Amino acid sequence: MVGSGSRVIKDPLGVVATIVPSNVPQGLTFLKLAPALAAGNTVVLKSAPETVLDAQLMAEAAIGAELPPGVLNVLPAGREIGAYLVEHPGVDKVSFTGSTAAGRAIAVTCGRLLRPVTLELGGRSAAIVLDDANLTSTIESFFAATLLNNGQICWLSTRVLAPRSRYQEVVDAVSGLASSLTIGAPLDPETQVGPLVSARQRERVEDYIAKGSAEGARLTVGGGRSDRDKGWFVQPTVFAGVDNHTIAREEIFGPVLSVIPYSDEDEAIANSSDYDDGGSVWTSDPQRGERHGPGHGPGGAHLLPADQDHLSRPARFTCLGLTRPGERATPLMYPAVADAA
Repeated sequence: MVGSGSRVIKDPLGVVATIVPSNVPQGLTFLKLAPALAAGNTVVLKSAPETVLDAQLMAEAAIGAELPPGVLNVLPAGREIGAYLVEHPGVDKVSFTGSTAAGRAIAVTCGRLLRPVTLELGGRSAAIVLDDANLTSTIESFFAATLLNNGQICWLSTRVLAPRSRYQEVVDAVSGLASSLTIGAPLDPETQVGPLVSARQRERVEDYIAKGSAEGARLTVGGGRSDRDKGWFVQPTVFAGVDNHTIAREEIFGPVLSVIPYSDEDEAIANSSDYDDGGSVWTSDPQRGERHGPGHGPGGAHLLPADQDHLSRPARFTCLGLTRPGERATPLMYPAVADAA
């Protein structure tokens, strides 16, 4: 009878193909792997070719944990194998983190196959510096929000929005931060900026730096390579005089910051991009900052330095993909749901 109640049964989807990039390979892998396995699925993990050693450690850990054979399958490979996995008839869901261009192609394929897909894509978020901000006292947090991991994190606030009344002061502070950072080997505890992941990525970043200068942005610090003999290093780089330049619109994925002036707070909030993954607001007045927080600022802006929990924050559905950051880390993203009387 109608209204007599029902039970909801959540079954595993089956085989989940997870594709992770090279920038934070172990962290991103476990954000996908843990909930997929917890929901009862098996996983084919396609890691980036630049992180073969991480993939090897992952496989060894799975064997050491005595996971049954076939539950986790680790496959370090390039784009062709990733495309093959997305199309494979034995795959029941795809979970992808990577570029917006690749994500669009995966979305088309999964749409055609009516296959569930989770996409977490590019980022080019904004740090809104309000006119009462004290960057001197929060410069360490500012580094973490803008240049962490050599700029190779999708949610970094790499577009710095500064009030015109304090514009040169902010440019000087950001440029001073960038020029003071210690460049070195990744395993050296004193290192603040290490190499990029590959020669190809360094070329991409250098192309953007050249494009920024060609389009009229003013280079204040950096812009070249480190003097180290080994490694794909790029100096922390800051551009001033940036408006609607390419470097302010597209994801660079390297240690490059753009300082953009604004006249009032409404203009700052409106200065968003298709890649706003998680903005930040810098102010001495938390109540004032909250007016530009989640639901107001770009990408679900959060207050810094108080809030560094990226996974708990919302994001908009633009070029970021088809999931919010925190959703990728829950088993609810991986079961198939069926009603039972």
